[in-house]
Amino acid sequence: MFKEVILLNFKEVLNKYLKQLDCSSKKLSNESGLSESVISRYRSGERTPLKNSEQLNKLTNALFNIAKDSGKNKYTFDKIVSDFNSVLTSDDFDYTTFSNNLNTLITSLNINTHEMSKYIVFDASHISRIRYGKAKPSNPIEFSNKICSYILNRYKNPDDINNLMMIIGCKKSDLSNEKIYSTLFNWLTSEIVPVKSQVSDFLHHLDSFNLDDYIKVIKFDELKVPSIPFYKAKTKHYYGIEEMKQGELNFFKGTVLSKSKEDIFMCSDMPMEDMAKDIDFGKKWMFAIAMCLKKGHHLNIIHNLDRPFNEMMLGLESWIPIYMTGQISPYYLSNLKNNVYNHLNYVSAAAALSGECINGFHNKGMYYLTTNKNEIEYYKEKSDLLLKKAKPLMEIYREGNIKEFHLFLKKDKNIVCDRTRYISSLPLFTINDDLLIKILKNNNINDKEIKEIIKYKNNEKDYFEYILKSNNLTDFICISNKKDYKENENYLLLSNMFYSKNITYSYEEYKEHLKSTKEYAKNNKNYKVIENKFTTFKNITITICGNNYVIIHKNANPTIHFVIRHPKLVDALKNFNLLVKE
Repeated sequence: MFKEVILLNFKEVLNKYLKQLDCSSKKLSNESGLSESVISRYRSGERTPLKNSEQLNKLTNALFNIAKDSGKNKYTFDKIVSDFNSVLTSDDFDYTTFSNNLNTLITSLNINTHEMSKYIVFDASHISRIRYGKAKPSNPIEFSNKICSYILNRYKNPDDINNLMMIIGCKKSDLSNEKIYSTLFNWLTSEIVPVKSQVSDFLHHLDSFNLDDYIKVIKFDELKVPSIPFYKAKTKHYYGIEEMKQGELNFFKGTVLSKSKEDIFMCSDMPMEDMAKDIDFGKKWMFAIAMCLKKGHHLNIIHNLDRPFNEMMLGLESWIPIYMTGQISPYYLSNLKNNVYNHLNYVSAAAALSGECINGFHNKGMYYLTTNKNEIEYYKEKSDLLLKKAKPLMEIYREGNIKEFHLFLKKDKNIVCDRTRYISSLPLFTINDDLLIKILKNNNINDKEIKEIIKYKNNEKDYFEYILKSNNLTDFICISNKKDYKENENYLLLSNMFYSKNITYSYEEYKEHLKSTKEYAKNNKNYKVIENKFTTFKNITITICGNNYVIIHKNANPTIHFVIRHPKLVDALKNFNLLVKE
């Protein structure tokens, strides 16, 4: 698929030029003005010049003049500069960007660092330290070349290629085999590409999603669960993608038309993109899910997070409406190593749907639907066994789980790790009581609720001050000017108390709150505020708790909190800072 990648470093590029130009070290020394001993060190790799340095400029001019005098006009000055720059680092090399991008590659491609370390002949533990910004490669250009070589020679299947294209921000069709190496190299070493990422899509969908609007669109409140009997056939087979779509819809139809309200079990690692392209099917599928929820079914779903990253995020995004209902328990399975078969297992009290296909041949797949009681019992037992092996993907807290959520927060404050937040408004714990009361009264909040909010605010302050005793907290906040404030009007962050109203405040009140926030940061060495001039999200707050978990708070009513623990998702969301500028 890709041409073999030739691994080069500075000494190899230099020696290649000297060989092609039939040039000795002495001749290069005379032409460049550099000593033979310096040239010798360059050729052996003992020494490497910096990009844009005087030494490199002398070498480049010397090689260009030698090539010109020899009549080898293909070695232009720009080509020589480009060849050297591709393997050199500057004295201002951005190690932070490099480590972040390296971590994104390792996470998104599920790279085994021990396997990679053997390929590039590099200590695995040192790779891990570089990945997390705790160490720097002595020669970042050479190290990056080795990483690129490993990736392009190891990850060649279509899913990996598509995933890689998504990561570096380009389409497969835009790249030739020759160009992909340089594109990957440049992205890894110097560029934060403002790509339209699946992580960003997921978060923006979550930010803009309104459950009430969704209910109105699908007319959820008007849905009437039918009571007509299901089809008479006990079993049915479905072959090919189009029939398989119908098989899924028939499973839900049989479940909805039954008398039972037992839990539904769903687990699938079947490819998603083929079916996702059919918008009409997607609408019917979501409508079927809505009917199940309306009837009162609870969904236990095992998500496949070992599928290509873009598919994984696409799947999670499509489930946002269901997450919001609180009628779902999401799980995942770890250490899945199957790359040959894809499977589907849906089970309810009324029906069971199973299916399979060979990886890469979704169109040749088959589904089997049964209403036979004995077979349903078999598939129920199978689903129970799968759930025992599964781990919770995320914890979902709605207003009905307020006690459980506050218990989680109690445990959370004792976790020793630095925290980063991307918040849609100003932090509540930095506001003074007088200003808070003023804002609440301007919003016509009654005295009882004012007391409750003041109490909550003081508890919030105690919570963060406890965290700040031994941990760092960084808040990314959007700074609005007076002109833009009306469009980006701020409201108090009351999501942790599940307050049902959006309480806004004037620009003058906002400025006063901002001032007190800056003063708080000034007086607390462990608290840092980073100002953005653009709005990231309006309705969600993202809290990153080290490598432990990420909390996504949906601030707008109805309030909901997602605690995400899956390492792959945690890493993806941790790297969201790369996408803030979108």
